Amino acid sequence: RCIWNPILQDYLKYRTFRKGNRLMRTAIINGRILLPTRIVKGGVLIIEDDVIADILPEDAFSGFEGQIIDAKGRYVSPGFVDIHTHGAGGSDYMDGDLDAIIRAAKTHMQYGATSILPTTLTSSKEELFCLFDQFRQAKKSMQNGPNLLGLHLEGPYFSYLQRGAQDPRYLKKPQKENYMRILELGDGIIKRWSIAPELEGALEMGRLLRNNGVVCSAGHTDATYEQMVQAAENGFTHITHLYSGMSTIVRKGGFRYAGALEAGFLIDSMSVEIIADGKHLPESLLRYVCKFKPRDQICLVTDSMRASGMPEGEYLLGSLRNGTPTIVEDGVAKMPDRSGFAGSVATANQLVRSMLQCTDLSIVEAVRMLTENPARVMNIADKKGSLNIGRDADVILFNDDISVSLVMISGRTTVEQ
Repeated sequence: RCIWNPILQDYLKYRTFRKGNRLMRTAIINGRILLPTRIVKGGVLIIEDDVIADILPEDAFSGFEGQIIDAKGRYVSPGFVDIHTHGAGGSDYMDGDLDAIIRAAKTHMQYGATSILPTTLTSSKEELFCLFDQFRQAKKSMQNGPNLLGLHLEGPYFSYLQRGAQDPRYLKKPQKENYMRILELGDGIIKRWSIAPELEGALEMGRLLRNNGVVCSAGHTDATYEQMVQAAENGFTHITHLYSGMSTIVRKGGFRYAGALEAGFLIDSMSVEIIADGKHLPESLLRYVCKFKPRDQICLVTDSMRASGMPEGEYLLGSLRNGTPTIVEDGVAKMPDRSGFAGSVATANQLVRSMLQCTDLSIVEAVRMLTENPARVMNIADKKGSLNIGRDADVILFNDDISVSLVMISGRTTVEQ
């Protein structure tokens, strides 16, 4: 190991500080350890307190003092990082209720999500600001739950033509006095914002978000390719749910013009996310994305609504007070007239399973799309998204069917099933 690696240096300082004090030590044995580029078979993952301390060969593992977890041949993986989710377990983050936030977060944790970015919908300011208050309380009070990374604001600055299931009553153009007020009240918790870059004022907003450390993402957009190039030059680094809610090739006066979809493949500096539930994108498009977009720039997201982890039936997309009615059937949420989808009911492990079934990805590549890649998009890859030494000990165990049997967050077991 290179001792000049700054992350490892910080960890070595931490160990020196703790020397002489009692460490909480855990060893995971008999597993297939998933690293960013390979599988380690016959290795032992060592956790000290809340960080990954070492990976040892089995023949060097002896005299260990601490908890031992037998993986029994299952995969040992970094916890999943879902950077676009609206809810689960019958609850939506827009419900404006502390218990709803905790319930939705812990439901996703059951399926391997150890870090999540709760996501909003277009709404009234009152509902949005209520979520800010409840989210702060949830971060303080939730115990034995996943890491709440911050909030992803989806809207309200979207194209009417590409609004999808977003409530059109609340769509707006980005005006500085409006979004500055939101940024002020959401200071410290807004980590990502999806907006349509072709709207008047959007590029200025993109630059401001970039300068304030907020990931700016193009979504629900009717932009042309040329407008997307401008967006990439003005703070936009990511594309929200590729293929869903975005423009594609059109003809004007006989000439063809590329749209936001094509920009997702052509602009090297922009990462993309896909709803890999096997419904929003069929097998052919999942394969297409993996063939034409660099695999280290693809993230898997659930984009899940409250019916994730619940039986099929009728649900609301968005808050209980102002949500949009939906019908959950065939493994996806639909608009009442069944004319389009209204969010997914996927869980994180289902995304990896779909990619393995539908594409030629290896298990290492598929898992990386839900761990290291989204962590990099959110600028937290120095702490999350891999089992490299010094990273946070967010670890899950799952079998060949990607059924999760154990979840550890910061070195502590939160789910065992």
